Amino acid sequence: MATASKLESALTLPASAYRECETFERERRRIFSRSWLMITHESQVRSVGDYFAASVAGFPLIVVRGEDGAVRAFHNVCRHRAGPLVDDGPGRCEGALVCRYHGWRYGLDGRLASARDFGPAQGFDPRDYALHQIKCESWRGFIFINMDPDAGALERTVAPLAARTAHLPLEEFRFERTTTHTISCNWKTYVENYLEGYHIPLVHPFLNAAVDTSRYAVSLDPPVIFHHAPPRDGSPVEGLWAWLWPCLGVNVYADGILMERIWPVSVNVTRLEYLYFFRHGIEPAAMERSIEVSGITTVEDKTICEAVQRNLNAGIYDTGRLSPKHEQGVAWFQQEWRRWLEGREADPPRSDG
Repeated sequence: MATASKLESALTLPASAYRECETFERERRRIFSRSWLMITHESQVRSVGDYFAASVAGFPLIVVRGEDGAVRAFHNVCRHRAGPLVDDGPGRCEGALVCRYHGWRYGLDGRLASARDFGPAQGFDPRDYALHQIKCESWRGFIFINMDPDAGALERTVAPLAARTAHLPLEEFRFERTTTHTISCNWKTYVENYLEGYHIPLVHPFLNAAVDTSRYAVSLDPPVIFHHAPPRDGSPVEGLWAWLWPCLGVNVYADGILMERIWPVSVNVTRLEYLYFFRHGIEPAAMERSIEVSGITTVEDKTICEAVQRNLNAGIYDTGRLSPKHEQGVAWFQQEWRRWLEGREADPPRSDG
């Protein structure tokens, strides 16, 4: 694992990296279209015809359970004139995906079944107009997609997380609900807030009372960053906290799991989608309390991240310094961000300088 002293952790990224539309477009193409992204859970596409659709960094995506039981992923874009097949969110289709613009029908395997009222067209072969398929793999029930056809196996990406959670019965947790929060900040502003505990005493009074922030520690096992904060006596927050490049928070507690997807919407808007899972038999009051507490922390993070983004946009601040004690996770993230934007993502991840 990496240590802070071995990371390029002196200067921060420039403020322009958080506010330029051109940079955001490069991130879409060089990071989000080439990374493994957790899009849903198998329980949300349990039966044939069940689907889940979402827009991720501007890419419309859909995963669907096929007639053969396999889960496949496609761009949610009709090959006729770019109409949508389904609305975002969970749903169910009966045997086909039908474009909501002109009615082209696709099998659940993505093949074009019929072009409605199209008539004869010279040189038109339906086999050439299947949906654009995306790589799709599952890890312990969580479904990931990758838009890069040459991407390596998901197994390699999640290996550090798999090792740390091998003893945990993740499959015993049942999906309960999704909550969504919109934050007026760049996605990196929120991610970097997530990657350090330096701000906890000032921003999160409840969390600060629950954990010993003087012993807060971050460890790097690229592409995963793990957090550890010993709970104070009687605290309910002990568990596993992790973050997976580029935008997934993984929080595992005794009675529940919170998967936190950090979706870029635009250069200055981020959408958080929380997927809550709980053990079977947990008291409803305890479940609601857990969701309520995470909501309190989110409001606090939203407030500070939006204030930071305002200042990044103001044109006063350019670069700052990172704490080698507290912000080694941020340092690694910024180092990795530079690597991907420079087109060096095929290189082995650097964690030792």
